[in-house]
Amino acid sequence: MRLREAIGLALSQLRVQKLKSFFTLLGVTIGVMFLIAVVSIVEGMGRYVEEDFASRLLGTNTFTVRRFDNVGPGGNRDTDFRAAQRRPLLKMSDVEAVRAAIPSSMKSTITSETFKYASTPGTRPRQIQTVASDAGYFDIKNYKVDKGRPFNDQEVRSGSPVIVIGTEVAEHFFPGLDPEGRTLRVQGVPFTVIGVVEKQGSVFGFSLDRLAVAPYTSPMGRIIRPAKDVSSLVVKAARAEDLQDGIEAARGALRSLRGLRAGEPDNFGLVTQDGAFGFIKELKGRLVLFGTALPAISLIVGAMVIMNIMLVAVAERTREIGVRKALGARRTDILRQFLVEATTLSILGAAIGIGLGIGLAKLISAFSPLPAAVAPWSIVAALLTGGVVGIGAGVYPASRAASLDPIAALRSE
Repeated sequence: MRLREAIGLALSQLRVQKLKSFFTLLGVTIGVMFLIAVVSIVEGMGRYVEEDFASRLLGTNTFTVRRFDNVGPGGNRDTDFRAAQRRPLLKMSDVEAVRAAIPSSMKSTITSETFKYASTPGTRPRQIQTVASDAGYFDIKNYKVDKGRPFNDQEVRSGSPVIVIGTEVAEHFFPGLDPEGRTLRVQGVPFTVIGVVEKQGSVFGFSLDRLAVAPYTSPMGRIIRPAKDVSSLVVKAARAEDLQDGIEAARGALRSLRGLRAGEPDNFGLVTQDGAFGFIKELKGRLVLFGTALPAISLIVGAMVIMNIMLVAVAERTREIGVRKALGARRTDILRQFLVEATTLSILGAAIGIGLGIGLAKLISAFSPLPAAVAPWSIVAALLTGGVVGIGAGVYPASRAASLDPIAALRSE
C-alpha cells in the first residue's frame, strides 16, 4: 500500500467515526496548544527584554560602567556579596579617567536614578523616576523632547535647577496646562520644567513616562546620591563592533586609577546588554523547560488514548484485515496502514493544537502585559512531536494487526 493511499484510508476512517476521532485527537491537541502558547509567550518575553527593554534601559550599542556587575535581580551574580559591598563607589575621578581613555568617537553620559516623591500646589504627591544626568543623556537614550527643550551643557556646568519630565508626570501634576516654565518640587526642592519627553509607553506594565531628568550638578544630584558619587556612566559606540575596544579602554583606565595589580579582579562593573540581562536568558530557558512539562503529560495521555483507540480499531476491523491478507496484502502493508493511521491522527491533532496555541498566545498578549512571539522552531517541533507520538502509540496496535492469522481473522464476526 502506498503512503498516499494509507493516509487517504486514515482520513476516511476519521470521517466515518467522527466522535471517536475527536476524543482521539483531544489529548494531542491540548498538549500541543499549551506547548505553543507557553513557548510563544516565553519567546516573546525574551525578545522584548533583549531587544526593546534592554535598548531603552541601557541604550543601543552601549556599555555601562558601574559599581556592581549586573542590572536587575541578583545584583553581583558572579561575585561574593560581601566582597561586592566593599567595592569603592564610582566617583567623578573614575568618570573622567574613563572618558579620557575611550575612543573620541564614543559618547558618554552620567546617570544616577532612583524613585522620589514630587509635588505641585493643589495636586497629590506622587513617586516618580528621578534621574540626575548631563546633556548627553537624551541623545544616548534616544529620547526626543516634544515640548520645550532638553537642558544644555551650560546649565549642567552652572548646576541650574531645571528639569525635563515625562508625559505621565506632566499629565498628573499639570493637567490641562502647559508645563513649560512651571515649578515641580522633588523632595521639596523646586525645579523649573523646561521640556516634556515624547511618550515612551511601558514595559511589563512599568511606565517609562513617570520620568524627571535634571542636571547631575543641580540639587537633583544631591537628592539622589547624597554621597556625591555616580550610579553609572553609560558609554555609546557608533557601531557594535567598536564596543569591545571601548570596554577594554575603560577597564584599563579604571584598573590603573585604582592601582589594581595583574591577577587582581576588577572592583567595578562593565555591563553590556548581554551581561545585564543574562538572568533573563536563564529564566527563559527554565520557563521553556517547566512550561513544556505539563503539555508533555498531556501528550503522554494523548498517546495512550491513541493506542487504546487503535487497539479497539484492530479488534473491530479484524475481518477487514483478514480479507486484505487473503487478497495478498503483506504484513508490512497492514503494519504501515495502522501506523500511518495513528500518525495521521496525531499530526492532525498537533496541527489543530498549533492553531489554537497561537490564538491563545495572541489572546494573552492582547489582554495582559505579556508579549507573544511565535517561534518557527516550536511549530516544527510540535508537528514532529505529533508524528513521534502517533508512531509511538501506533506501533503496538499495528504490529498486533499485522500478526493476525488471515484464516482466524476471516472467521471472526
